[in-house]
Formats: sequence, C-alpha cells, structure tokens
Amino acid sequence: MKLLVQILILPVRIYQVLISPWFPASCRFEPSCSHYMIQSLKIHGPFRGLFLGLKRISSCHPWGKSGYDPVPPPK
Repeated sequence: MKLLVQILILPVRIYQVLISPWFPASCRFEPSCSHYMIQSLKIHGPFRGLFLGLKRISSCHPWGKSGYDPVPPPK
C-alpha cells in the first residue's frame, strides 16, 4: 500500500516542481489542491485518498466553493 501511495504522489510532486512554478498562484482553496492530494493519499491510503483528491480537484472551478478545506480525518 505504501508503495502505491508513493507512486501516486510522484506525479503530484513533479507537477509541484516543474509545472506549478510557471503559473501564478490561483488555487481557490487552502491547502492547495496538490497539497490536499498528497495529504489525502498519506492519511486515507491510495483508494480513498485518490477519490478525495480528485473530488477536490473537480470542485476547483469558478462556480465552486473556496476557502479552508482540510482533508477529513480517517474514519
């Protein structure tokens, strides 16, 4: 499971290092969607964490919500 989590985190880290610096900060949430994805994968594991991260990314649009939105605690 931990290996799968690390594999899923790798593309997010690549995005944070190589792609994100080229664009202005425009995330509507705190923590940012990439940090949220990493935290959710570490807390909830590969399946639920990926689901939560993708759900958060899908709500990041002009008509979506914004503000402080932490990763929910594990059940």
